[in-house]
Amino acid sequence: MRLILFFDLPVVTKEQRKIYAQFRKFLIKNGYIMMQYSVYCKIFANREAAVKHVGVLGKNVPKSGQIRILLVTEKQYSKIEIIVGGKSLQEELVNGDSFIKI
Repeated sequence: MRLILFFDLPVVTKEQRKIYAQFRKFLIKNGYIMMQYSVYCKIFANREAAVKHVGVLGKNVPKSGQIRILLVTEKQYSKIEIIVGGKSLQEELVNGDSFIKI
């Protein structure tokens, strides 16, 4: 299960940029990888774990801006089409094939 997080935070003032940077560091510290600017994803073992993590996110999101969350299965995620460019280095290294099912 993948949690895809989209966010749009204001970065006009110095304080807003600081809040943006703190939130981004929180995501990276918690195992998110950047898909593209302001779009991050994280892999979970199952839907329950992902839904539980949404509560953790709720406690750490900035008060201003917008954050959206989308949960997709690995099968759904594998059907993403990249129109321009190619897969990022992170996507090449961390994909659904690199995990062992127990």
